[in-house]
Order: sequence, then structure tokens, then C-alpha cells
Amino acid sequence: MELFISVFAALFSVLNPLGTVPVFVGLTKDDTKHNRDKTSLWTSINVCIILLISFFAGKYVLNFFGISINSLRVAGGLIIATSGFALLTGSFTKHKGMKRASVQADLETRSEVSLTPLAIPMLAGPGSISLLITYNQTFDNQQQHLLSVCAIIAVCLVIYLILRTSHFIVKALGASGINAISRIIGFIVIAIGVEYVSSAVQEILKIKN
Repeated sequence: MELFISVFAALFSVLNPLGTVPVFVGLTKDDTKHNRDKTSLWTSINVCIILLISFFAGKYVLNFFGISINSLRVAGGLIIATSGFALLTGSFTKHKGMKRASVQADLETRSEVSLTPLAIPMLAGPGSISLLITYNQTFDNQQQHLLSVCAIIAVCLVIYLILRTSHFIVKALGASGINAISRIIGFIVIAIGVEYVSSAVQEILKIKN
């Protein structure tokens, strides 16, 4: 149970679905409730598929490119920490590239937003993908893998619930409330990234010694 909670908490923090709420509301403000619910569902399904593929197929990508798990931890930790700083400073949307003119122009003509930009890159980005690849390499038995998969599915269910009620969340918390929660999550995400980098460096030093 501790493993499930640990993976769930880390993945939820890195994905930060609350930070996606303002973007979701902006993209679906002219949609009917039925279409918003449909977009919420497909976004969570897309995220789940991306995360599961990353968890199970990521190690083969590492082997193909000859990347060690410690190198991935350092790179992933830096990406996660950078995302945390973006949350902490309130520049998460800009950090995900949502402020680029080309992205904004694409959004004006795109009718389906569940895959991009919501699932990628707003939710399932390099940070969460590298985190799951690391978990797959770290956990060495089927029970741990099963618990990790359950945690991934649970996070995606929470994402669906958050996105489906996003318009109510915005009304209840307001922009300031969402920003405050995102900053707290950002601090946790930075700590996760630093922990991954420090543990990888310690392992590298042990190998050299």
C-alpha cells in the first residue's frame, strides 16, 4: 500500500491536473456540458495510454539508445525540478509551450483537444514519462509493477474527475486559489526532482568507487 501511495502521490504532483484546469476551461468554454464531459474522458484515457506505454516500453528505448538508469534519473530529475519551478513561479502554462503563437494559432482551428494539448504536453510530459521509466527499472517484481499500474489508473481517474468538474473548481477556488495550490504542488515536485538527481549521483559515485 505504501508503494501505491508513493507512486500515486509522485505522479499526481508531476502531472499536476489542477494546473491544467484553467487551460481546460479556456479551451472548452464554448462547448456543451456533454462535449466537455467527453473531452474530459478522452483526455484521461489518452493520458493513461501514454503513461502505461511509457512504463512498460520505456526500458526498451533506454536499451536501444544505451542510456543507463542513473543518467535517466539525472535527466528526469532536472526536468521534474524545472516543472516544479514553473509551478512555483506561476509560469506552468508558458513552460509547457502553451503561450507560443504557433500553438495558439493551432488551437483556434483544432476541434479536438483531448490528445493535444491537454494529454500532451499539459499532463503527460517528459517529467512524468521519465519518472515512470525509472519506476519500471527500479521495481523488480510483478507485484510492484501491478501496484504501479493501479496507481497510474487511479491518477487518470482523478484527472477525469478534476477535468469534468473543472468549471465548478474555477468558480469555487478562483484563479488565486488554483495558483496557490499549484505553488504548493510545485514545491513538492521540486523536492521529487532533487531527490532523483541526488540518488542518481550517489549511485554513480558508488559505482566509480
